[in-house]
Amino acid sequence: MSEQLIDHNIVNADARAAITDQVIVEKRPARRLDGSTADGLYNFWITLNNPKQYNSYTTEMVKALILAFRETSNARDVVAVVFTAAGDKAFCTGGNTKEYAEYYATRPLEYRQYMRLFNDMVSSILGCDKPVICRVNGMRIGGGQEIGMACDFSIAQDLARFGQAGPKHGSAPIGGSTDFLPVMIGCEQAMVSGVLCEPFSAHKAMRLGIIMDLVPALKVDGEFVPNPLVNTSTMFDDWGRIAHGEAKTGDELKAGKEMMAKGEVDLSLLDARVEELCAKLLETFPDCTTKTVEELRKPKLEAWNRNKENSRAWLSLNMLTEANSGFRAFNDGNKEVGREIDFAELRRALAAGTPWSEELVQSLIPGAKPKS
Repeated sequence: MSEQLIDHNIVNADARAAITDQVIVEKRPARRLDGSTADGLYNFWITLNNPKQYNSYTTEMVKALILAFRETSNARDVVAVVFTAAGDKAFCTGGNTKEYAEYYATRPLEYRQYMRLFNDMVSSILGCDKPVICRVNGMRIGGGQEIGMACDFSIAQDLARFGQAGPKHGSAPIGGSTDFLPVMIGCEQAMVSGVLCEPFSAHKAMRLGIIMDLVPALKVDGEFVPNPLVNTSTMFDDWGRIAHGEAKTGDELKAGKEMMAKGEVDLSLLDARVEELCAKLLETFPDCTTKTVEELRKPKLEAWNRNKENSRAWLSLNMLTEANSGFRAFNDGNKEVGREIDFAELRRALAAGTPWSEELVQSLIPGAKPKS
């Protein structure tokens, strides 16, 4: 008779699942490289399930993710963790802007408590005792980019987009991106991504080294084709810059959109590549793998631990000013009126000494609704 082992989880799986149905947790049978099942071993799949809001995470989802990563870290029969999301449009676009705009805006103390949960979510990924694979099923933007970069490996479908949103929408990418980006892609490219907030393709992400692999996802006439909206061969533009992974323009872009319209998204190659990586991880000594992962995480972890608390404090106070206007503009706006404030008007107002107030916020937001 086997010894009864102690359960080191804070809550059981039922209690974790009761928090929200927007985080799905599954133990899937682990496979060897030849495709056979490794009996008694599993991979732990954690799936964000909020596709209508591009898999943005609510407060309740953050709680469930913390517990899910702790659960898989303690699971003795789990080889690896696959962190992904529902659908093919988005892995995650970050925090839920509806919740931010309608609850946390103007409530810095509430947001400070939320950011404690956020920090614990990122730390739970960085501290997981199993290798964590980000299965990038769609765009990975803002806080979604941050929790994705906290993972150890990333494999993307090549229609996915990557990037930050902070300074465009009233925040700063200090939930991990300012820590991880310089380590992963270098200071200059980190500055470009973090400050300008211009999204980039999965092909460029591969070139920059922010993901380990990518696979085509568009199927046209039964055949997989690379993303037709970006340059996928090594070439240079008219300025002599590397154009691989950059968006096409003109007639090439028009032709790419026409091809997109004819095709369908199929993530079977993404799943196969993720399973292959899980199988490779299975064929290693578990403790040696865990120690190696822990050591290789140190550059990210050291930067994260150095900054996360003062970042939490700044983000909380920012909910009184720029985040109040930025998140509300995004939440209240649409394609017709836009989702960004009038930045020039804000700068003029601040230069004139105008204090932050509801009147100032209302004047900046396209199509603003009075805040009750």
